[in-house]
Amino acid sequence: MAMVGEMWSHLGSTMGTLMLVYTVFKQFFPHHLQGSFEKYFNRIVRYAYPYVEITFDEFTGERMKRSEAYSRIKSYLSDKSTASAKRLKADVVKDSQSAVLSMDYNEKITEEFQGVKIWWSAKRTLSKTPRIAIYPADDEKKSYKLTVHKRHRELITQSYISHVMKEGKEIETRNRQRKLYSNNPSQDWDGYRSNKWSNVLFEHPATFDTLAMDAKLKEEIKNDLIKFSKGKDYYARIGKAWKRGYLLYGPPGTGKSSMIAAMANLLNYDVYDLELIAVKENTELRRLLLDTSSKSIIVIEDIDCSIDLTGQREKKTEKDGNEDEHSDSVTKRVKDKKKKNSKVTLSGLLNCIDGLWSSCGGERIIVFTTNYVEKLDPALIRRGRMDKHIELSYCCFDAFKVFAKNYLEVDSHSLFGEIKSLLGETNMTPADVAENLMPKSDYDDVETCLKRLVEALKDTMEEAKKKVEDEARLMAEKEEEEKQRKKPEKEEKEQSGKDVKEVKENGVAKVGEEVKENGVTH
Repeated sequence: MAMVGEMWSHLGSTMGTLMLVYTVFKQFFPHHLQGSFEKYFNRIVRYAYPYVEITFDEFTGERMKRSEAYSRIKSYLSDKSTASAKRLKADVVKDSQSAVLSMDYNEKITEEFQGVKIWWSAKRTLSKTPRIAIYPADDEKKSYKLTVHKRHRELITQSYISHVMKEGKEIETRNRQRKLYSNNPSQDWDGYRSNKWSNVLFEHPATFDTLAMDAKLKEEIKNDLIKFSKGKDYYARIGKAWKRGYLLYGPPGTGKSSMIAAMANLLNYDVYDLELIAVKENTELRRLLLDTSSKSIIVIEDIDCSIDLTGQREKKTEKDGNEDEHSDSVTKRVKDKKKKNSKVTLSGLLNCIDGLWSSCGGERIIVFTTNYVEKLDPALIRRGRMDKHIELSYCCFDAFKVFAKNYLEVDSHSLFGEIKSLLGETNMTPADVAENLMPKSDYDDVETCLKRLVEALKDTMEEAKKKVEDEARLMAEKEEEEKQRKKPEKEEKEQSGKDVKEVKENGVAKVGEEVKENGVTH
């Protein structure tokens, strides 16, 4: 026991001596010679030190973008840290059921890979000079350090790191919380760790099982999406960027937004809601799209109402006149948005979704939605850009049966026949059908809700008939007014013709008489 105490005493004395020598060296040794001395000293240490160390910093590169390697290592080590680390730190994720545990700073864990022992440690370096950070955690640097014996360098660099990256990515995909992103104004992009996109958790409950639409079309869309998500090698073989475009069009209330949510839930993709009106120019649009991740759906809703993309269509609407109130509404919205002075052009958008820049990143779906597909430029929606065109129209009987099953938990009812007949004769959007089927109180049973829908369908049919009759009456009145307006003109024209004829006849007669009188005189 005395020997152990003596050993620790000698060790403490040695460490103290070394610290004293190092302090004296830093303070009194000429500064311009310290660099050279440390360089040769490190060489000696490296020669004697039998281990290789690899550091993975959290932020790397000129743009200070978070390193994917760091994120994947963090995911890879999370399970191992929980099992073996003595000190852990917990991160509480918003709306998560439990805390996420990871290795604490300055903690080490050990694992084996093909019989080789490997050490991992987490490190955080704080700024030595006190200062006020402009951004959160701006004054700290985080990293992971891998340590292994130098004789295994080749195994680590050629096999182990690739293994960690692959496993970490799979864990990230399995555990990640999907998010809904919205683009920030460009004035908020500058600064350390600033973001072009803000996000919230994506928790939309829509699935293809809850979508009310034609069953055959639904299955076709699902198969197309699944085939795309597995098509990495196929797209590489045929020489195309791994992306696919979907155009969703139809009247308001037909389920376009629900379709996007169902697509995201089916594929487990993030959703980027791109608001073009907030983008000032083509360069900003390109930077935004480059900052999106793979396994994502990029959505531009109401593309027909977006800035310069509808410039020609606005002129056409003004030229053709006020065809209907929908056209007036679209034109007004376009004019209001153009006041924002955005300079994103059609060609700029096309280059981003289908040009050379579209190949920067893979496994992306681009979705355009519109209520008026006829107003879109053909160049924007041709195949190869919008590969699949999906019309979401008024509610059919198949869609109604989905609603009945989801909302009322019934597969059949005596009123189904009447509802089928009414849906075949009138147009009602899925949103309106769903609203009428939804129970409004605890006393509303299945029959009450179905009868309410029947009455609503009959009212809609009557309104449609009345609208047709009113339009026919207005047209007849307009034609009658036009006739009445043209009648005086016609009578005036006829009277004018008669007057001209009389003048001509009178003129001829008068001239004849004068000739006769002159002849007689002569």
